[in-house]
This record gives sequence, structure tokens and C-alpha cells, in this order.
Amino acid sequence: MSLMCLFLLSQLILTVGFGNSAEQHEGTVALRTLRRNYVEVQQRSSFKIALFADLHFGEDAWTNWGPRQDVKSIKVMSTVLDQENPDFVVYLGDVITANNVAIGNASLYWDQAISPTRERGIPWASVFGNHDDAPFEWPLEWFSAPGIPHTHCNLPNSSVSGEEECFRGTPRIELMKNEIQRNTLSYSRNGPIDLWPNPDSAVALLYFLDSGGGSYPEVISSAQAEWFNRKSQELNPNSSVPEIIFWHIPSKAYKEVAPMFRIHKPCVGSINKEKVASQEAEMGIMKLLVERPSVKAVFVGHNHGLDWCCPYEKLWLCFARHTGYGGYGNWRRGARILEITEQPFSLKSWIRMENGHSRSEVLLSS
Repeated sequence: MSLMCLFLLSQLILTVGFGNSAEQHEGTVALRTLRRNYVEVQQRSSFKIALFADLHFGEDAWTNWGPRQDVKSIKVMSTVLDQENPDFVVYLGDVITANNVAIGNASLYWDQAISPTRERGIPWASVFGNHDDAPFEWPLEWFSAPGIPHTHCNLPNSSVSGEEECFRGTPRIELMKNEIQRNTLSYSRNGPIDLWPNPDSAVALLYFLDSGGGSYPEVISSAQAEWFNRKSQELNPNSSVPEIIFWHIPSKAYKEVAPMFRIHKPCVGSINKEKVASQEAEMGIMKLLVERPSVKAVFVGHNHGLDWCCPYEKLWLCFARHTGYGGYGNWRRGARILEITEQPFSLKSWIRMENGHSRSEVLLSS
């Protein structure tokens, strides 16, 4: 049995096995979610991950424009899921635009964002972006006629009055608690200690970190870096197992490798329309990643006008693709796809566009 394991900073664990215990059908990959956070796929098959970045559900929710964008975002995700049939989905931050959500519980929009994945029975995990728990920002137009639009703020089973529930924002912990409690396919949760894998049998280790923003500084803290160092040494002391990293806001290292104008080799991508908006500071995580030969790539969102991958030292720094119709920019939407294979290990990636076409394929490790 070969295992592929996913971890969150909060010690989430998902074990993916390439084996024969799942239901199998000739010519297909049979995937099922097992008890105790296992996911298995057929032996010798690949494991495919779709990255949905910057969906921004709930943006301008009080207008006609806002809800229409959410419908279009669902269409983009549905196209990608139906064409790629991924084994797993990563929501790579800015799932909602919390600073535009007037009601106290923004989980309604979060639930809409994950609905295409959930309805297809695909497991997923989420990381936070800088807009996911930002405080509500009063729109300037509300201070002119016709004033504040009607807002229904009463929440079921709430002991707080509707007026007080309006405009208070929704913190990270509340959003994640609701996702975990309401969705058995969500792996944004802690895993039992006895499921930590045997590194000798792992195919890859995937780490998910919170890069802050919103009610937190935009940074991966030294405590997070220390956690990664401790956990990676525990699970993978000889760096023999490939490691892949996910967070939302690019580190300052992205600025160092960013193409100046057009994207040219060794970088691979299709849009380079803005400057990298990086984290506020570097607290040690990049030094740790560079020093580990097992780290193959880092994947981020945040910049809607960038979708390139560029080498940095011995690893790759990659942007996802702006998936949602919320948020700034009028570039065509899509999603970054990752494909992991074993025997031998390889990590390949490409962009699946909303029109069904694929582009910018790159081999990140082999």
C-alpha cells in the first residue's frame, strides 16, 4: 500500500492510498471516502487535485451584479470538475468577500462556494485568504439616497437580536467550524494521531498554511514556520518523501522570480498582468522550504492577474488561476490542476479554462 498524506497547520490529516481496497472498475479510477479520513484510489493511477482560488462569493451581495457573479463562478467550477474529474479539491483562499457580507453569518456564501464539489461527492480542504474574515466595510453609496438596502439579519436559533447580528463580520473559526460540522467530505479538520503515516510508504506530503490577512497580519508567522519544521522532521526526517505546500498570499520570494513583462522560460504561464502583492514580512518559512530538498512546489492565489510557475532555488513557486467572477480583473477564469503519479513520482500541472481548453502545462518534478 502506498500512501499520500495531506496536512494542515491545525494538524489536519488526509491519507490517500494507491491500492486495491476501493471499489474498482476497468479503465476508471474508483474513489471513495473511507472512515478515519482515508481516501483510496486504484493502484498505479494518478491523483488529481483542482485548485479553486479567489472565488469571492458574496461580493456586492446587495446588488443584482453580485449574485450573478456567484452563479458564473459556480459554472466555472462545474466545468472544471466535470472535465477533470479530480480526486480532491483545494479552496485556496478568498472563498468569500467577507467585507461585503452584511449579515453576521457568512457561512451561507461559503456553503454556496463549496456546493459544486460537495454535490459531486469530491472531498476537499480549505485555507483562508485575506478577504475571508475581513470586517464589513460600509459602501459609500449607502450614505446617499436611497440609503441602506433592506437587510435580513435574523439568524436561526440566535439569542442575539437581528439588528446586532448585522454588519459584525464572521471570524475564521466560525466559518471553519460550520464547514466541518455540516460537511462529511470536508477535510479541513484535525485528524487522529494514530493515522500519522509511515514515511517509508508515503507518496507525497501536502501541507496547508494560513498566510493571514483580514483580521490577522498578512504573514506566515515564525510559530507556523517552527511547526512546519518540527512536523516535517517528524514525518519526513530524511526528506525522502516529496512535499507540496499550499497557502493564499505569495511570499516575498515570488517577487524575486516574477517575470518582468512577458512570461519566458524557465517560467511557464499565460498571464502576467500585475505586480506580485506579497506578504508583509518573511518570518522564516521560505528558508525552511529551500533547505528541504523534498519540497517540490508552493501554490498560492491572491493575485488575480497572475497564473505563472517559476523556479526558485530547487523548488517551484506557482500561482493558481483566478476561478471566481467576484473580485477584480476581467481575465478569463479557470483553475490550476495538479496531477501526482507514483513509481516514479512526478508532479505535473496545467490550467483548465472556463471554456474547457487547457494551457500552460508544466512538469514540476519527476
